[in-house]
Amino acid sequence: MAPSFTSTKSALAKASLPKRLLFPTLPSNDLPPLFATPTTPPELTAEVYDFVALALRAFINPWWTKITRYDKEFLPDITRILTHVVRALEARVQDTDLAPLVFRDAPAILTQHYRDYRNAESKLSTSYAGGAALSLPVLFHGLQPHMAVAPDGSIDPEYMRQVVDHILKSCLPEEDYAPEPERFVIREIVLKILLKDVIPKITQPWFIQKTILDLLGQEEVIITKSRPATPPASSFSFHTLIVVVLSAIQALSGACLAMIHAYKQAVGTIKRVNQTPPRPHPVRRGSSPFPRPRSPASIPIPTSPMSPSISASSSTSSWAASPDNSSLPSLSPSAITPNDYALPSLTLVSEIFMTSTRMASSSITHTVSLLLVLFAPFLDRLLPYLLSQALSPKLLLTTTRNAKRTLFPNGYPAPPPIDPTPEEQAQMRARLLAYRGKSPWVESHILPLILGSNASETLAAALDPLTSRECNVHLVMLLLDCIIGTLFPELLGE
Repeated sequence: MAPSFTSTKSALAKASLPKRLLFPTLPSNDLPPLFATPTTPPELTAEVYDFVALALRAFINPWWTKITRYDKEFLPDITRILTHVVRALEARVQDTDLAPLVFRDAPAILTQHYRDYRNAESKLSTSYAGGAALSLPVLFHGLQPHMAVAPDGSIDPEYMRQVVDHILKSCLPEEDYAPEPERFVIREIVLKILLKDVIPKITQPWFIQKTILDLLGQEEVIITKSRPATPPASSFSFHTLIVVVLSAIQALSGACLAMIHAYKQAVGTIKRVNQTPPRPHPVRRGSSPFPRPRSPASIPIPTSPMSPSISASSSTSSWAASPDNSSLPSLSPSAITPNDYALPSLTLVSEIFMTSTRMASSSITHTVSLLLVLFAPFLDRLLPYLLSQALSPKLLLTTTRNAKRTLFPNGYPAPPPIDPTPEEQAQMRARLLAYRGKSPWVESHILPLILGSNASETLAAALDPLTSRECNVHLVMLLLDCIIGTLFPELLGE
């Protein structure tokens, strides 16, 4: 028995962390499929399983091993439940048209955030603020009241707990939703990540400014060493003429090749967009139950031999559509209007940079809006196509890897990062206000038309609505509610 025990121990030592923690009874090192789509890359499945294993080892093992050291079924059971949730979310994302959320709802929420912030800021030191007795977050909360957010920016955990519980109820079969301990563990893990780690970080003004700097790219400071003075070149020579002619030919040929490549790409994209059938609008009837996402019956949920068998059937939840809910699409196909996916983004940009206060930028905005209205039918097909190309498994793989490196840099939770000092935050803001792009021609000709003569003042006014953590919490919660309402529309009727 000793050799077999030694070989088994060495095999477990060579196995990956998901195999040891999540699937200890599988005979091979191959992990079972996690996603229902058969074309999912294997590396994505491995990365998500690795992230789940790290999270369970960090947040469950420390206290579960104190209760019992011999129970090896708890983590596989939680993994099985998470597999149900992941597949249900995958089915909902594939069955839901995300274009209205990305191109219409999210820009409208951001635009309203800017307007309400500036409106609240204008009421400071007036009678509306009780003679300067009310702060800016309190005034903003009066314009954007949210049942889960207090004026000081604190979030009611019970609200988030009920939302997560309803999501689990919609994603899990009845036999997995009924046991309260497993559901409680998963719900509290999600709450801890959202309320303690994610939302407090992304609502900080310095984090938003740092993210904008990362998206714009850090400006490199090039230090040139002094060189000895060279004698001036001769004014004209045959060699110089040949070099100038060849350089001009090379530049012209490069520009022509780039234009040909861009033309071919544009023509190919236009053909694919025109051949893409329009996504049908879902018809929701208040008298019928909301259809559950399709069940991936062809791919079994991984279970351990010690666990009871899992039924593939899911409980259905009924909902009643409110007739006065304007966020739901019209039931009549003839009442469907153009989506106008491009105009909300233009309205957002106009509100951020206050283009209506300057004649040049206002004229540019009106001209662009006319062009967007003219090409609206094509843009309403182009933008969803580009969105479907962007939301690829590669994006999810990159996001999972970045999250794993950030949350578990050494395989375990990293210590909380130190917030930048006020001096460092001021430097980040100054770098944003001084950013003018990397093209001198754009800086000297384009930016003055859009940002006005004082570009730093316009950029400062664009950053101010994101400098209040309490107001940013309202923005994040509204966006989160919009995302959840899009993926789980049955919650709107409860």
